[in-house]
Amino acid sequence: MSPAALAAEVGAGGMAPDLGSSALQMVFGLVVVLALLLGALWLLKRINQPRGSLAGLMRVVAGVAVGPRERVVILELGNSWLVLGVAPGQVSTLAEIPRQEFAAPPPASDFLGQFAERLRRNA
Repeated sequence: MSPAALAAEVGAGGMAPDLGSSALQMVFGLVVVLALLLGALWLLKRINQPRGSLAGLMRVVAGVAVGPRERVVILELGNSWLVLGVAPGQVSTLAEIPRQEFAAPPPASDFLGQFAERLRRNA
């Protein structure tokens, strides 16, 4: 409906479209779409969870890309780690090593504190 026709209808005693109900309808539609999205994400999470007695047997410890489609992955399997080379359509065992504990990560630097100190020195 054109703005001129709408103005003529309102001027002639007709009813203007209710903006409150259209806004409510739009918000309701948004809530429905978000609920469907969250439901789909929950379903995907449930489908991808490992099941059965072997569920906790394997775990990916680390991985690094060594090429555009190639990766080296460390897989924990029981008390040993398998170092695997993973490429499209192929998985190769590179090494098998006993399970190790991770070394403690280096202490996090206080970047903000150091930055503030340097600003105070330069000011």
